[in-house]
Amino acid sequence: MLQQYWLYLIYLLGSVFFIVGLKMLSGPKTARNGNFLAAAGMTLAILGTIFMHKNEEGESIGNYGWIFGGIAIGTVLGWISAKKVKMTAMPQMVSLFNGMGGACAALISLVEFGHLHGDTPPITMLTIVAGLVIGSVSFSGSIIAYAKLQEILKKTFKLPAQNIFTIILMASILGLSVYLSFGHPSSGLLYLIFALSLGYGILFVLPIGGADMPVVISLLNSFTGVAAAFGGFLYDNQVMLTGGILVGSAGTLLTILMCNAMNRSLTNVIFGSFGGGGATGGDTGATIGGTVKSSTPSDVAILMNYAQKVIVVPGYGLAVAQAQHVIHELEAILEKRGVEVKYAIHPVAGRMPGHMNVLLAESNVAYDKLVEMEEINDQFSTTDVVFVVGANDVVNPAARSNPASPIYGMPILNADKARTVIVSKRSMAAGYAGIDNELFYYPNCLMLFGDAKDSITKVVTELKGMD
Repeated sequence: MLQQYWLYLIYLLGSVFFIVGLKMLSGPKTARNGNFLAAAGMTLAILGTIFMHKNEEGESIGNYGWIFGGIAIGTVLGWISAKKVKMTAMPQMVSLFNGMGGACAALISLVEFGHLHGDTPPITMLTIVAGLVIGSVSFSGSIIAYAKLQEILKKTFKLPAQNIFTIILMASILGLSVYLSFGHPSSGLLYLIFALSLGYGILFVLPIGGADMPVVISLLNSFTGVAAAFGGFLYDNQVMLTGGILVGSAGTLLTILMCNAMNRSLTNVIFGSFGGGGATGGDTGATIGGTVKSSTPSDVAILMNYAQKVIVVPGYGLAVAQAQHVIHELEAILEKRGVEVKYAIHPVAGRMPGHMNVLLAESNVAYDKLVEMEEINDQFSTTDVVFVVGANDVVNPAARSNPASPIYGMPILNADKARTVIVSKRSMAAGYAGIDNELFYYPNCLMLFGDAKDSITKVVTELKGMD
């Protein structure tokens, strides 16, 4: 009995570590330590469960060889993956790991169903089925998101009457789940629900385009948390329940914030299929006319050298080019010459929530220089030079001025209001949303074509030559 109390104390301590760690993740300066603290809480919970948990007969878990063998394999694979992953591939790694969490929740339900007795309460059955459904949707949906981000699936796919079909499929899953929970348990029916849930997860993510992928990743993450919480209910495991609730609620809130950042509802993201990437450019409802003005690294260096204020707008192209270190070098040179430099961060820049923050933190950019959209938008009109590096849709004025544009109404960074806008881009190709950018044709916009890292390196060289 005393051992059980110690286990409860460990679970309580692990839960506190999770909560405090999550709180620390809200600030860039404390995020690293918060991650370590939450990991420590998970380690405590795992070791406590392995060595101190007893079943109803008072027996220990046992099978230590299999358990620690699995932990060792997972630790090695996770460590290697995290060390080797490029920043451009971070979103798909997050999707893949999140999918593994959903798969675990689904497997727990499948295994525990086989341990049920004939007098199992309906609430227990409902908990098992709910964990199976949500975990399966999270797993298959995350795998499709991974394939899209990895460009294994390069085009969106949508069935005729897709929304009607998925609604019918969802209703069928819910109906079968209720029947199984309150009717007669059947392993055949359980596996049918499992298969239908996997199919729903696939069909749920397939038609959703690249521009909405940050929202999808966040939503699927919340699904995994909810599935884990059902596992906590099933095992009467407080720390598993706490962790699942934290992940589920945080993911849900983040999803809502991401939708607000795009001025769109969650239903519109799920059923609208915006940002499919299959559009060819110019699909904004009007023909974009005007002249595109190209510039050179020398031109850019001169403009920045005599500027008083420069705002950098980072995007996915910055990550692709691995230009975060050289952009920090450019910032340091400009600041030594008395130029004020800030970074404008759009909530959905990149391929996952916080992608640009993590990318720039990797190159030791000071946290106070990363300014969110709401705080920096009013500053563009008093800025001499805005340097857009690899961003596209988040600075497209069509979102503000063209009702026919698919992104109309989405809050954007007001880069076009600056005195001069310089866009570092490989070509005039459309962004991830598959539409042209009106900004490129504005009279105050200059295009710096080429690889971002190479182009910025040349700008840095030119600036150094002006000493």
